[in-house]
Amino acid sequence: MQIIKRVVIVGGGTAGWLAAAAIGKIYQGKVSVTLLESDAIGTVGVGEATIPTMIAFHKLIGIPEMDMMRATNATFKLGINFKNWGEIGEDYIHAFGQVGRIFWAGEFQHFWARAKALGDTTPFGAYCFEHEAARAGKFAICESPALNYAFHFDAGLYAKYLRSFSEPLGVVRQEGKVDRVEQDAESGFITRLHLDDGKVLEGDFFIDCTGFRGLLIEETLKTGYENWQHWLPCDSALAVQTHKTAPATAYTSSTAHAFGWQWRIPLQNRTGNGVVYSSQFADRGWADKTLASNLDGAMLTEPRLIQFKTGRRKLGWNKNCVALGLASGFLEPLESTSIHMVTSGLIRLLRLFPLRGVQPVLVEEYNRQSREEAESIRDFIILHYHATRRNDSEFWNYVRTMPVPDTLRHRMEMFSESGMVFLGGDELFRTNGWAQVLIGQGITPRSYQPIIDNMADDEFKNYMKGFRNHIAKNLELLPRHEEFIAQYCAIKNDLL
Repeated sequence: MQIIKRVVIVGGGTAGWLAAAAIGKIYQGKVSVTLLESDAIGTVGVGEATIPTMIAFHKLIGIPEMDMMRATNATFKLGINFKNWGEIGEDYIHAFGQVGRIFWAGEFQHFWARAKALGDTTPFGAYCFEHEAARAGKFAICESPALNYAFHFDAGLYAKYLRSFSEPLGVVRQEGKVDRVEQDAESGFITRLHLDDGKVLEGDFFIDCTGFRGLLIEETLKTGYENWQHWLPCDSALAVQTHKTAPATAYTSSTAHAFGWQWRIPLQNRTGNGVVYSSQFADRGWADKTLASNLDGAMLTEPRLIQFKTGRRKLGWNKNCVALGLASGFLEPLESTSIHMVTSGLIRLLRLFPLRGVQPVLVEEYNRQSREEAESIRDFIILHYHATRRNDSEFWNYVRTMPVPDTLRHRMEMFSESGMVFLGGDELFRTNGWAQVLIGQGITPRSYQPIIDNMADDEFKNYMKGFRNHIAKNLELLPRHEEFIAQYCAIKNDLL
């Protein structure tokens, strides 16, 4: 087996520089890290919303939060506001915090279902501190109770920040394009990259961050792709940046339209926008018109078309190459999972890193975990489309009535009948998230855990009221979101 001493990352952007930062930090002095990228090759660069797992990753590799936020024009994120998904005119927030309290026989949706049966019309989200803070436009980093949060940031600036973080760790950036990939004749392992300027870059282990192209994982190693478009038919997006017109919300907005949906991501100095749609049901003209008529501010850039195919590589790790980011597959950013899947892939790789050489057992375990993670996130995203009552277009009729994976069908039926959600131990989205989306889109449990009826009606009503009062009391203590940003991580005024 080839001892791993030289890691070569092909492609920059968020995925490439996250890989450089993580491997450079954790395996500093054990392996050399070279990142090859070309200024002439652009990146997709629209993954500007994250989920709370990002905080733990930053702590792992030592990224200081305030510095990162100032450098990337970042704001805080408490969840995602979904508009028009269950039915036109409805909205809910999938918040990052815990709704109510977990008990031994289930989660808080059982308490909420009993309250609803008693005539209480309080929304499910009202029992979540993060949900109420997002609605009220408030935020603070506090300990009791703590807010569970993530970030919105400028993806291009984030990649630049990661480069400035990585290079002092010994990571070497090399400018250039790959002209030809050389493989070992016997094993098929990648050995050298021949660049367009005649230089040769050798490595023992390669990380493919070349985007949808998959230069190493697909064009070279012929790994294959598992297509999920029959469940997730959106295949195109238009992205544009606009002027900031109002205080930044502490949540991402996702608004469903006739043939897809629109995102809105507020930064300190601008707003990121885009419309995701299915070219099977709508054309570019519809997308341009829908995007232009639903923007809050004037455009700073021309709309940019991004085309994609939802699915995953059949192997995330093939021979001596691991694919990260878009090179490993694509799930549309409905739940802001794109960057998370890069960091989770990196954590997986760091745990299984083949310092003593690539061993089949490590490869198999990496691919098993990657497959299970991607499939569980896939099901959660499909849920948003399938759990709808919309029938105003051919697109919504298709996703509402399409056959879904058995794993998702069973979970929806279980929740609808009993309020229960049973999960695997490593799934990203826990019961709390599933319940928020299911209830938010109109699926209410027909029954609940009967043990909850052991509490007398008056006692139960006071118990539920106590949750709401506790949240309201703590909400009053929070500053406005932009006020907190101004004293914590504000960028220079000339950027605003």
